[in-house]
This record gives sequence, structure tokens and C-alpha cells, in this order.
Amino acid sequence: MILELRDIHKSFGEKKVLTGVSFRAESGKAFGLLGRNGAGKTTSIRILMGVFPADSGEVLVDGKPIDHRSIGMGYLPEERGLYPKKKIIDQLIYFAELKGMRYADAVKAVDRWLERLEMTEYRDKRLDTLSKGNQQKIQLITALAHDPEVVILDEPFSGLDPVNAMLLKDVVKEEIQRGKIVLFSSHQMSYIEEFCDSVAIINKGVVAITGELHDIKREYPRDTLVVRSADSREIADGVRGASLDENGDVIIKLSSPEDKMDVLRELSARYDIDEAKVFEPSLNDIFVQYAGD
Repeated sequence: MILELRDIHKSFGEKKVLTGVSFRAESGKAFGLLGRNGAGKTTSIRILMGVFPADSGEVLVDGKPIDHRSIGMGYLPEERGLYPKKKIIDQLIYFAELKGMRYADAVKAVDRWLERLEMTEYRDKRLDTLSKGNQQKIQLITALAHDPEVVILDEPFSGLDPVNAMLLKDVVKEEIQRGKIVLFSSHQMSYIEEFCDSVAIINKGVVAITGELHDIKREYPRDTLVVRSADSREIADGVRGASLDENGDVIIKLSSPEDKMDVLRELSARYDIDEAKVFEPSLNDIFVQYAGD
């Protein structure tokens, strides 16, 4: 399945929020929707989900206008929306039924997810008795219990300790392997870079860049080497264009990308090299470039 936003425009009164936003996500892959606060990410998500319509443009599934009655969507919002005084099992079943599940099926699905997320012992407790991280896991169940084709996760790792973050990582990987479209919106670039094949960076209502993350990185000049060695100081002092970074790695600026193999041969002949690679920008570097002013 291919989910696509095509030339989406949206204004609220005189304020233009989206101006021609387009991107596409595919089944069995994770897609990162990035941007600074106020860039238009949440508006794009709400149009995608059918919360309100675009002024113009289309939301398509496999080239046809989306039918929200036949495409299941699960949404984990950044701002949580559960009932703190209600029993967990009651509200999880309630939300699953709102998504079209029969009661008996909802109970089975919810109990299965409570077990998967190691939350069974809290089944009959009130939500406000749980820690912030465990409340996050309960919120996640509302997004997954009805087995949607599209899973939208807005800051999913917020409030999770490292153990629960690892558990959530495993769940996300499982959903991707099952052929779901998983759409991430987050400011935690390390998670986006770990999961997402493709990204779109929105800046002031416009897609500044979109595509496969690997391809985006390869568009940058490949004229810098990163070398890790026990002889780092000697390399930095003895090789033209070389310097040490804050991690103690050697950064070598080449005169031309074509010089790469010659420099690597010279290094390996003269020094004990543990690792050498072409420098690629991190997603954080790319985000700062395209989302900054």
C-alpha cells in the first residue's frame, strides 16, 4: 500500500499553515515526518486522518482518494488523551469499540497487548495510578489494538525509560515487519534515523526536502573521511587536511572525492587503522540545515 499526500494546502483564517505539502509512505516501512514546532506536521497528520479537510490537494491510497471507512488508522498523539480516573481495561475496550471492534474481539486484543507490553498487572487499575511511562504504554495500546494498516506515532518515546524504550522499539519493528505503514513524528532524531527509510522535513508549511534517507545523505559531497586509529594524533599531524574531532577521530578533508582510495591506501600502509569511512551527515545535521531559518 502506498499512502500519499499530494499538493496539500490549508489555511486557518488568514494564516497559511500548509502550502503544497506532498510526501508518500509505503507498507512495511517507517516514514519520518519532521519539522520544528509550528511547521505544519500536526496539521498534515490531521488531514491525513480525516480530522478536517484540506483546502486543496489530495490524500491518496494506491493512487485513489482515501476511504477512511476501509483504511484503519492508529494514532498515538503527543498530547495524551485518556481518562485518568477510569479503569484501564474499560477505556481500552471503549476505544477499540470506537474503532469498529466487537466487544469480545476488543477484550482479546486489549489483553494480548497488555501482556505484550508487560502491563497485565495494571488491567483493573485507574490510569492515574501509573507512572508517566506506563501511561504512555497504555496510550499506545489505543493506537494498536484494532490492528490498523497505518500507525501514526507522535513523539512515541517521550517519558519512557531505556528498558521501556527498547520494548517499544521491538513493537514498532514488529508492526513494520507485518507490513504496516508506520509514520513517525519526533524531535528525537536518533530514533527517526534508526527506524525510518524515508523522511520529509517541513519548514513553514512547505516540504523542504523528502526522499529516501540514504539517498539524501549521498547527495552531500563525499570529500571527507572519518578515520579511527590508535595513531590518531600522528595522522592528524602528518596527513594533509587532517584534524581531530571532539571524539578523537581523525577528519580528513580531501582535495577531491576521487582522491579517496589513494588516501586510504597511504593511511593503511603507514598507520594502524581500525576504521575508515566517508563522512555522511547525521539526520540532525540535515534537519538543522532544512528546518532552520
